[in-house]
Order: sequence, then structure tokens, then C-alpha cells
Amino acid sequence: MPSPEPSSQPAPIPSDAAKSRPAAKQVKSISGLLPFLRPYRGRIALALLFLVMAAVSTLVFPMALKLLIDEGVVAADPASRVMALRGHFLALFAVGAALGLFSALRFYMVTWLGERVTADLRNAVYAHVVRQSPEFFESNATGEVLSRLTTDTTLVQTVVGSSLSMGLRNAVMGIGALAMLVVTNPYVMTQVLGILVLVVLPSLYFGRRVRKLSRASQDRVADSSAIAAEVLNAIPVVQSHTQEAREARRFDASTERAFETARKRTLVRSMLVAFIITATFGALLWGLYQGTQAVIQNRISAGHLGQTVVFVIILVSSVAVLSEVYGDLLRAAGATERLMELLSAESPVAEPTSPQPMPPTRGGSALHLSGVNFHYPSRPKHPALLDFNLDVRPGETVALVGPSGAGKSTVFQLLLRFYDAQSGQIRLDGVEVRATSLLALRQRIGIVPQDSTIFSSTALDNIRYGQPEATEAQVIAAARAAFAHDFISALPEGYHSFLGERGVRLSGGQRQRISIARAMLKNPPLLLLDEATSALDAESERMVQAALESAMADRTTLVIAHRLATVQRADRIVVMEAGRIVDIGRHDELVARGGLYARLAAMQFGMEAPEGAIVAGPAPANA
Repeated sequence: MPSPEPSSQPAPIPSDAAKSRPAAKQVKSISGLLPFLRPYRGRIALALLFLVMAAVSTLVFPMALKLLIDEGVVAADPASRVMALRGHFLALFAVGAALGLFSALRFYMVTWLGERVTADLRNAVYAHVVRQSPEFFESNATGEVLSRLTTDTTLVQTVVGSSLSMGLRNAVMGIGALAMLVVTNPYVMTQVLGILVLVVLPSLYFGRRVRKLSRASQDRVADSSAIAAEVLNAIPVVQSHTQEAREARRFDASTERAFETARKRTLVRSMLVAFIITATFGALLWGLYQGTQAVIQNRISAGHLGQTVVFVIILVSSVAVLSEVYGDLLRAAGATERLMELLSAESPVAEPTSPQPMPPTRGGSALHLSGVNFHYPSRPKHPALLDFNLDVRPGETVALVGPSGAGKSTVFQLLLRFYDAQSGQIRLDGVEVRATSLLALRQRIGIVPQDSTIFSSTALDNIRYGQPEATEAQVIAAARAAFAHDFISALPEGYHSFLGERGVRLSGGQRQRISIARAMLKNPPLLLLDEATSALDAESERMVQAALESAMADRTTLVIAHRLATVQRADRIVVMEAGRIVDIGRHDELVARGGLYARLAAMQFGMEAPEGAIVAGPAPANA
């Protein structure tokens, strides 16, 4: 798949960066499509050949018409006239047949190119976006990205698959018709060309305005898409707070802003089209008037005048089409610019140039964090981790506890290299995480998040998401281990049942058990549990805790927990506060020492008795 070389520009993508660029650079922005057109040079050459042949066929028509009038209509001898008429009409039919054939071939080729290039562009942008780090999505709304993937690529498709071809064809016909008019009527057309030069200057001004408004219009459409994506992904929250009317008004205001910008763009473009057509038509009518005077004075023949009329019609229609195409090109230039900005966004989490292979492991991974300091790019003055040091032995279960904002989830984010620490080292099995490939690193890690993500697919595909080559028997075994087999088997089509968008057909506990089965099937040496049983009821939690205890055998496990009753049998408990480690030990040791953990334990166990020795994972929420 063709794609341009990324620049060094980091995210976020600029939404209005190009509005103030010089007009010459703005027009050139459509050249960003060249890398996507280059692989299809052969087809482009064929399309151009058919385009030129169709244009030539059109230009031959006026000359054939001239011969028909002068030799077939005006001829003195009736017998010669009849024979000439037949021959000339056959010639005109041949011209029409050639025009139809070449036009059909041109249409097929350019339409194919438009569809193919647009698909390649859309795939390249999507593949580039899904490789961006979470930092990219901190600064760019999902709806904005979706707008560029859909609306902008559709505009590009319109230009590549239709407008550009029409523009080139009419440019060839217009230049050809103009050249013939100059050859056949040099004195008159010299005057006309002088008038047409005056048409160009105002057109450039109007064109610049259309270009800016086209870019602004696309940005406003993207704003509406961003609002819609945000609200539709949070429908239960919107409805539970009875904010449907408010959100509808907010979306309505956004679409009205988009409409107003589009209206201004359409108004300026309409003025551009009206000016070009009117001025050109007026100039050519002047030339035609001069031609009729020449016929009256017997300086040219009637056929010559007829030829001139048709050439004038071809030129005027070509100019009219070109004015429309020019507007489309200006809009496509804005769309291309926005897409190139996406493709030029470079993830700050970069692949190493010479990735170091990960060594084989037995009994889990070894983890070493030394002097790690990190702050999120969107919060540069608020450190998430400060001088963080932690060693985890292979096969050890370590729990991270502490108040919200202590930095527990940040540790997981850095282990997965969703972000890179500003300083310090993170080693997995002796290899610095920056030194190995993202693929090798993330294949070693399994995660069960607090909020399970279920894709719009079957239960089978969701479980083997991290292990696509797994057999159905392996999937069922993982589901049994996660106590998900019974409810999956009860679905209408069992493991082949469609689970709906974001798993809407399942309860929260069922979604969580599918997430646990997915991690167990991946079978990684390092398992991250981020409040992995938070969505389960008490009965399901006991089952899944037993499954997790089995899953944690022979592997290293890091657990984030808020309910301390669920981590009492962890090998070590790491107590965190404000991005620092304030204490490490087992449950009894930490309680005996007092401090933050003892206070947290007193608050929790004062409200409820400790529940047996559950190995790891947080206690259930109300499910």
C-alpha cells in the first residue's frame, strides 16, 4: 500500500494550520496524492490516452460539419450533393461512435482509479492512525479522525474519479477549440484572447476565497462528527441525566455553523462560476459576431461559420466545466491537506531501528523499573510517577494499591509502552522496553482491564482477539477456565453468536469474563490485572478468582486493586501515593507498620469483614 514518508511533526494534527498558507502552496497541496497515484502509472497513461482520443473526436466534429455544409448542402450539383451528404453523414456517425467508445473507456479507467486510490488512501490513513500512541488521542477527537477518513476521502474520490478527468478532457478540448479558432480567424480571436486574459485575474481572487472556505467547511463538519461520536458512545449517561434535548441542541448548533460556512463557500463559488461563464461567453460572442460579418462580406464560407459556431460552443462549455472542476479541486486540496496532516503525525513512541530480541522465559517474566519519572503530555506540570523503583521476580504476584491518582495505572501504561518515561529505565526480562519492538513487547503482556472492550463480532472472535490462530477447542478451554462457557453456550448461536456493538447483548460481568478468557488464551508470561473482577457479582467473582489463581500459575502478575481484601495473599503489596512508592510488604507487615496502608485497611475493614484469602484482583462492584 503506498504511503508518503512521515515527517517529524508530532501529534496533535493541526485543524486550521493551512488557512494562512500562500495560495500557491495551497493549490499544490493536492500533490500529496502523488504517492498514491504512482503505483498505477500504466492505468493513468491509458486513461489519458482515452481522454485525449475522446477530446480529439469532439474537435473533429466541427471540421466534419464544415465539409458537410460546404460540400453537401451548398454544392451546386444535386447528384453530387446527395452522394456528398451520405458520405459526410457517415463520417459524422463515425466521429460520434469514436467519441462514445473513447468516452466509455475513459470513464471506466478514471472511475477505477478514483475508487482504488481512495481505498489505498483510506487504508493508509487508518493503518497510520491505529499505530499512534494514546498521546495522539489525548489531543485529537475520534470524530475528527473519522471525518477525515470518510468525508475527506470521499472528496478526494470525487476529484480523482471524476472531476480531474473531466477537467483534463475539457482543458484539451478548450485548448484545441481555441487553437482552431485562432488558426481559422486569427484577427478576431486575437481580440478575444485579450479580453479572456482580463477574466483570469478576478478568477484567481475568487479561487483563493473558495479554497479557504472549503478548508473551513471541512473543519466544521469534523466538529459535528466529533460531537456525534462522543455522545453516541455515551448514550446511557446522556439519557440517565435526561440531557437528550441539550445534546440535540449542541449538535444542531454545530451543524448550523457547518451549514453557514458551506453557504459562504457555495456563494463565493457560484459568483466565480457566473463571472467566468459570463465573461467568457461575452468575449466569444464578440468573436462570433465578427464571424457573421465576415460571411456577409463573403470573406468566409457558411461552412466556415458553422465550424466556428461549434468551436465556440465547445470552448464555452469547456470553460464552464473547468470553472466547476476548479471549485472541486479547491475543495479536494483542503481535504488532501487534512489527510496529509494525519499521515504526517508521528507517534512519539517510536520503534527502535535495530530491535533487540526478547529472551525465552520460564515461570514468568522479570520486571525492573529504576528511577522512572513520568508526566502525561497533556499535564506537563503534574508528575504521574516520581523516582519510581520496583523489582518483580519471575512468577511473583505483586499488588499495587493506593488512592486514586497515585500512579498505579500509569505503571501499566509505561509497561505496555503506550507512553515513554521522561527518564529512568524499564526492563522486561533484562531488555529495555525501548530497545525491543512493540510487537515483541506487547506479545509478552496480557491485560484484563476494568472496563472490558467487546468488539462487534462473535464470542469466538472476541476471545481469540489476542491469539487469532487459536483453534475453537482452545477458545472453549479458555472460556471454561474463565467460567464463561455456560453463558456463551446459552446464546442463540453459541460461540458464533454476534455480541453487538461494544457487547451490548451481554451483562457487565459477562463482558469481563470474556476479557479474562481472552487474556488466558493469549497465555503471556506477564499478566496485568486492572481491577479485573470489578464488574462481577459475588458468585461470579469467586469463580473467576479461582480461574485467575490458575491463570497466574507460572507467570508474573501485577494487580491494581482498591479493595484490600482481595490482595491479602499477594507475594508483595506496593503502596503508592502521589506517584511514589511509600511502602512495600505483605498485608500483615503493612498493617503492623501503620501508615497509609493501615489507614486504608482500617477504613475498609471497619465497614466489612475481610473475605478469605482471595489471591488477586479487586473486590466486586455491585453487579
